[in-house]
Amino acid sequence: MSGPVKLRAEHVRKVFDVEGKPLVAVEDVTMTVRENEFVTIVGTSGCGKSTFLNMVAGLIPITSGILEVDGKPVTGPGADRGMVFQKYTLFPWLKVLDNVKFSLKKKKGLSAREKDDIAREYLRLVGLAGFEDAYPAQLSGGMQQRVAIARALAYKPSILLMDEPFGALDAQTRGLMQELLLKVWEEHKTTILFVTHDIDEAIFLADRVYVMTARPGRIKKEVPVPLPRPRDYHIMTTEEFIAVKREVMDLIREESLKAMQ
Repeated sequence: MSGPVKLRAEHVRKVFDVEGKPLVAVEDVTMTVRENEFVTIVGTSGCGKSTFLNMVAGLIPITSGILEVDGKPVTGPGADRGMVFQKYTLFPWLKVLDNVKFSLKKKKGLSAREKDDIAREYLRLVGLAGFEDAYPAQLSGGMQQRVAIARALAYKPSILLMDEPFGALDAQTRGLMQELLLKVWEEHKTTILFVTHDIDEAIFLADRVYVMTARPGRIKKEVPVPLPRPRDYHIMTTEEFIAVKREVMDLIREESLKAMQ
C-alpha cells in the first residue's frame, strides 16, 4: 500500500533495568505503518509486542533507535495517538455518552453541542445508539469495549493503537467485534496498529502482519495479506486465508519452540 508514512520505527530497542541487571525486551525493531493501513503484530506471549506498542503510545521511552509518528519523534503520550487496551478503561462513574465525550475535552474549536453530536455519532457507528445514558457496569464486556473504541476514534487520532482489545471476550463476541472493527475502519479509514497473539485475528484484520520473534522481540518477517476487502468471517475458510495462516503458524511455531528451550 502506498501513502504517507504514519509510523516509522528504525532499530528500536528497549532495555529494562531489573534489579540492577539489563533485560532486553525489544531488539532492533524496524517497521512502518502507512496512512489508512491496518497492520497487526503477532507473536508468542512475552515477546515484546505490547512493550513496543506502549513505546509507540509514549507510555514508556525507547532505549535507542528512531520512533516517529507523522515525522515527529515520540517523546510521550499525545493526542495524535489513540489507545485501546485489553481491559475496558472506562470511567465507571460516567455515563456512556460522557465516557466518549471525555476524549473531546481538550479538543479546541468545538461547542458542547458539537462534542455531544460527535460522541453520539461514534456510538451509533459501534452499534450503541440508545445506550448513551447507561453506566459501564450495566454493559457487557463487548459493549464496554465498543465504548472504548468509540472514545478513541472520536478524537480522530492520526493512528489508533490497539493492544489485544478483544482478548478478554468469548470467541463468539470476539468474532463479532472483529467484523465491527473492520466495518468502522472501512467507513473511516483510520490508520490502525493492532497487537494480538491470535493468528486468525491478525490475518483477518490486516493488510500486513509483522511476526515477532521470542524475547527479545525482533521482527522475524513481514507477511502481506493479499485478501480482498470488505471481509467477513467466511473468508477464514478460503484457500487464500489458509495459505497465509500456514505461513504465519510456521513462523510462530518456530519461535515457540525456541522459547521452550
